[in-house]
Amino acid sequence: MRRIPWRAVGLLAGAGLLAACGTGAAAAPTWVPQPTISLEGGAPQQTQPNRPGPSSGPTGAPPLPIPSTPNSSTGPNGGGSGSGVVATHLSAPTGLVVLPDGSALVGERTTGRIVRVQPVPNQPVVPVRQPLTGLSTTGDGGLLDLALSPTYDEDGLIYAYVTTPTDNRVIDFTLKGPPADVLTGIPRGVTGNTGRLVFDAAGNLYVGTGDAGSPRLAADPNSLAGKVLRVDGIGHPVPGNPKPGSAVFTRGHHTVNGLCTSPTLDTVYETEAPSEVNALTAGADYGWPSAGAGTQRPASTLPSDRPGAAGCAVEGNTIFVATSDGQALLAASLGRHGQVDKFTLLRLDKPYGRLRTVVAAPDGALWITTTNKDGHGHPSPDDERVVRIVQAGSAGGEPPV
Repeated sequence: MRRIPWRAVGLLAGAGLLAACGTGAAAAPTWVPQPTISLEGGAPQQTQPNRPGPSSGPTGAPPLPIPSTPNSSTGPNGGGSGSGVVATHLSAPTGLVVLPDGSALVGERTTGRIVRVQPVPNQPVVPVRQPLTGLSTTGDGGLLDLALSPTYDEDGLIYAYVTTPTDNRVIDFTLKGPPADVLTGIPRGVTGNTGRLVFDAAGNLYVGTGDAGSPRLAADPNSLAGKVLRVDGIGHPVPGNPKPGSAVFTRGHHTVNGLCTSPTLDTVYETEAPSEVNALTAGADYGWPSAGAGTQRPASTLPSDRPGAAGCAVEGNTIFVATSDGQALLAASLGRHGQVDKFTLLRLDKPYGRLRTVVAAPDGALWITTTNKDGHGHPSPDDERVVRIVQAGSAGGEPPV
């Protein structure tokens, strides 16, 4: 049964959102609360201490505008050439969620902009709200991921993992409302500010954090860096976590580049460069910075000629992993108990270069973002792009592969 602990509960703001890691008793946080992420063009928005739940105010996700006139593919945000390209000329598209109507929201890491992308080429890319500001985009930080609330149809909430000048944090917001802090005080650094989000079937939120450029933090059970955290929708550690009162679910991670699961799986998968795919086990240590006798081994590794594990997605009994250095989309079968089979190359209609994010839509289509302008690739004139791949036999249309 779906567990939705944040319904009819006001969202808490700023400090005090996370029970301290360590012993079961809450301890004073060692971080200093910082200004809340704000909307561009205005003063910082304060978090709402008593945001109405679905039963005490208007409910449902606000409708998004339906585009009426296609853009030219040569325009700054038009659809692309190539059968799978549905958006071009974006700035570091990293977070992506598919909405119930089949369109997608894409978050730009470096601008804080969130745009709506249609599932067909040559449609306009429409900003759906003012960009998030107060972000720090150095060290690969910024707007790093998006996730829909499990009850999005009722509350319209979107979760985001973001970097500020002093920390990494999880926030949430509606398309028309101000952001609110959910989980703050995740260490940030000059490097190592990766972050990913995924909800499981029970409504628990998994938060993947980088090591903030300090490997020792990944091994420290009392630090939120280099971890996968498990919290509820308002940022509280989930009862049943390995250590009572702590949000830490697993530790020993270097760069959490992908988190994925499916409604039918009881397993959350994590990917990190260069080639690890981990089936997460509560309380496990995944060996960064040094492996020991108790280190959990990866569930699988990517082929040696396709490194750079980035985002991941699960559709049915298949896991898909996007690769940056490998410039490919890989697929592997999943076993009944979470095992990951050997990865094979998914043949695309054309090369798209370095890939960052992959998301499986309810109709079976895969949405992918590129990262060719990150200083390591060879950008095409249309980069960065969003690509929609329809698999043979899915309900998403004719396959481009």
